[in-house]
Amino acid sequence: MRYPDPDVVVLDKSFAKYKIGNTPIQRLHTGSLWAEGCAWNGQGRYLVWSDIPNDRQLRWLEEDGHVSTFRKPAHYSNGNTFDYEGRQLSCEHNARRVARYEHNGKVTVIADKWQGKPLNAPNDIVVHPDGGIWFTDPGYGITGNYEGHTDKLQIKEAVYRVDGKTLKMDKVTDEMYKPNGLCFSPDYKKLYICETGSSHYPEAAKNIRVYDVVDSRSLKNGKQYISMDLPGKGAGLADGLRADVDGNIWVGAGWVGPGYDGVHIFSPGGQRIGMILLPEMCANVCFGGTKRNRLFMCASQSLYSVYVETQGAHIA
Repeated sequence: MRYPDPDVVVLDKSFAKYKIGNTPIQRLHTGSLWAEGCAWNGQGRYLVWSDIPNDRQLRWLEEDGHVSTFRKPAHYSNGNTFDYEGRQLSCEHNARRVARYEHNGKVTVIADKWQGKPLNAPNDIVVHPDGGIWFTDPGYGITGNYEGHTDKLQIKEAVYRVDGKTLKMDKVTDEMYKPNGLCFSPDYKKLYICETGSSHYPEAAKNIRVYDVVDSRSLKNGKQYISMDLPGKGAGLADGLRADVDGNIWVGAGWVGPGYDGVHIFSPGGQRIGMILLPEMCANVCFGGTKRNRLFMCASQSLYSVYVETQGAHIA
């Protein structure tokens, strides 16, 4: 690779400061069928991610780059994160639940029903400093057997918040067709949610919405943050996303092709300022490494990373 890496693309001069001139995009592992849900464990210095169709979670060790099977079966898990006590939270398609893996190895079911009916198939998940657990439930895990099992949706696709101590559950919005990836702004005053409903609803927009977070518990003032349309290329889907300390939003994107698939970076105001082009479509991203300045990217069959001159805003 000749430096600077040409696939880290500066679209606006404001992104130039985040591009490191002498670092490459690296493929750390390949062999997944559909890589999703990367999350960084700071204490253990490892990255965990889901290989959904193979019903396993994989772990990459920072120390020597070793990759091993972390959990199998994994209930066809999708999104993962770690809470402020270092416990792993997983959205499990096949079990139609959000599970917390305790330090002693036991499993706590955080959510599996809404008003007596089973959840569709939880997808992505984030935590709030107050202990709240926020997750999306678009139902992809029961639309076929490849990523879970075939079943019927019994409730509207929605986004939920669960109190981490009492496990009281509240629906925070159901106005999107299929809410997918989600992340908070650095100050936790806004919540960004990817809309991927066009996979099943032709009228659904290909965009990301943003909401004001009220008292750390509810949402209001939902509106479009950005459209995923890229002039000259078309509109793909935004899947997973994370914020950096400056409030920029780093978005896994795909379903268009070369010159689009990879990571799109947007300013807090919604301007596309940069891209990281990958040879595969990108589903999810997270910041990790000792300094949280390494962007990890789950892209179809592979795990990629690149160092950037910023840091992730949150712990996982």
